[in-house]
Amino acid sequence: MSVAETIRVKLTDRLAPTRLIVLDESHRHAGHAGARPEGETHFAVTIVSAAFAGLNRVARQRLVYETLAKELAGGVHALSLTTVAPDEEQG
Repeated sequence: MSVAETIRVKLTDRLAPTRLIVLDESHRHAGHAGARPEGETHFAVTIVSAAFAGLNRVARQRLVYETLAKELAGGVHALSLTTVAPDEEQG
């Protein structure tokens, strides 16, 4: 399973998002620290989940980091997050 798919599965299982976008942006970081030629090192994630209701931005990010701890300790070098509760989503 790819790193992107692992991220999708773990976030879906833990946070039951109503919207989840996982983008591999590794190509934008070629030559930067932590980048690997095969990619899957830099990701941008947008997630809308009821689990974020009542949490501030830092608490939301901690929840995601905790969920992806193994990936962040391994090959994922950078993770850009947009975390939104359903009632905050712009439609």
